[in-house]
Amino acid sequence: MSHEYGARMDSTPPALTPRNGLPGARRSARVLLCLLLAGAALAVPPADAAPPAGAQRPPDVDKLLQKLDDLFRSRSSVSRMEITVTSPRNTRTVRLKGWTSGEERALLVIEAPPREAGIATLRVGDNLWNYLPRIARTIRVPPSMMLGAWMGTDFTNDDLVRESSYRKDFVSRVEGRSEQPAGWRIVSEVKPGVVGRWARIEMIVGDDDLPLEMRYFDRRGRLARTMRFDQVKAMGGRRIPTHLTLEPADAKGQRTEMRYLDVTFDATVPESTFSLQRLEKGE
Repeated sequence: MSHEYGARMDSTPPALTPRNGLPGARRSARVLLCLLLAGAALAVPPADAAPPAGAQRPPDVDKLLQKLDDLFRSRSSVSRMEITVTSPRNTRTVRLKGWTSGEERALLVIEAPPREAGIATLRVGDNLWNYLPRIARTIRVPPSMMLGAWMGTDFTNDDLVRESSYRKDFVSRVEGRSEQPAGWRIVSEVKPGVVGRWARIEMIVGDDDLPLEMRYFDRRGRLARTMRFDQVKAMGGRRIPTHLTLEPADAKGQRTEMRYLDVTFDATVPESTFSLQRLEKGE
């Protein structure tokens, strides 16, 4: 049976609320994702000027942002991941399995620990549902709750649905080299008329064109959160950061870590996977 949320998600199990261990992840499983940052910048020579001898040439911004957009995307995917949420009071870890198809369909199911097993999230287009097996309810997440925490992590429901494109939604420029971490500092400012939570994203990208750090600024220009990427490995035929750490700016000592355990890109995923029946089955 399907129900709408009210002003609060009262049916969320206590074990998933911030006070009980999972402080307020997916933009996928993509995330997410998907997925920007500041460092000490040095001046960049004009694009048509040759760099001094021994200097590194700045990256082509359009090509770099296209690569970042496509880093975790594919026609379809099957993945397993582990999410650890740390607060000043405690730490809790859950293991999930995820299926995606294109950019519009995703299913996430918690496999462990036993208390949370079977809790699932389904995304189809701009629609999002959560299934809570302990009370046998499927709950559609309304627009008013899209900025709320996803399953007690520091990711939001909006992260799962509104998948921005760095290349299409932002105007970006290279601002120079960063010293810590070492890489190129890219600043992306949202284009006029684009609806979303972020006004600016600052990122540091390594010389291998992989993200190292991202800083997200809200519409008032305030730093809202920082995401860091590390533990680059070959997985699913790609070199990707397999460990992501998200830290909210207004919650000291709190963070959410997502670690990919395995992933298969361009996997065979039946369309029937992305249905309310499959959501409630939890497999």
